[in-house]
Amino acid sequence: MKSCVATPPGTLPHSFVVPAYGDSPHLRACLDSLRAQTRPSPILICSSTPYEGLQALADEYGARMFLHSPNAGIGRDWNVALAEADSGWVTLAHQDDIYLPRFTEQTLTAAARDSRVVMIMTGYGELLATQTRLFSPMLLVKRILLELGFLGRDVIAGVAARRRLLRFGCPIACPSVTLRTDIGLRFREDLKVNLDWESWLRLARQPGAFALVRETLLMHRIHAGSETSGGIRRGVRAREDMMMFEAQWPAPIARFLAGAYAMSYATGEDS
Repeated sequence: MKSCVATPPGTLPHSFVVPAYGDSPHLRACLDSLRAQTRPSPILICSSTPYEGLQALADEYGARMFLHSPNAGIGRDWNVALAEADSGWVTLAHQDDIYLPRFTEQTLTAAARDSRVVMIMTGYGELLATQTRLFSPMLLVKRILLELGFLGRDVIAGVAARRRLLRFGCPIACPSVTLRTDIGLRFREDLKVNLDWESWLRLARQPGAFALVRETLLMHRIHAGSETSGGIRRGVRAREDMMMFEAQWPAPIARFLAGAYAMSYATGEDS
């Protein structure tokens, strides 16, 4: 039974939290996109690696800044950022990405349609330098995996459907995800690449529902300096992929799926 959802605990309906790492050349563009939303939301910049000029940049965009230490990795950064969000819904806005103007509006519209929803994801494209890419073989595969989970629906609440969404890989673009803050989700801080996939799988086993907004509302930047690209080069991605598939499949199938995944990002298709 669907019903209009009340705003979850928090003094604000939604906020963007930007876990800023180092001196990203793309942070200003990200903040521009957050400020240009048709439904404005407060912005919080959270960093364990501040640099000269970061506070001035936050002030320019009317963003609150929260500094923490030590620099203990991406999982720690994300968990601190989530804990600092004073809103019912929060988007962990990745500093290199661009959020299209209707992102917040469409995400919160989806939240209001069903009180069971704890996580909302949107469609996305990719940015490669100055090139915008809305279609690629890997994007097509991920859209197929999304539809395999949702089967034409906008909301899935069953455990089997939500786990099916994640069994053949993670088609969810982490920066496109908006979470209810009252579910108390925390990311595993020992993981470097698949901490989002592991968290979504845990969330799939708990009460609640996932919602999908199919419209492309995010442009995800692919570049050599990203954490995912670094994880691929160091072999971390392959190890964590294998861990995720072994948690869901018998060993022979897990090895096959992990090998197929490795082929995709060896060609630069998946980052």
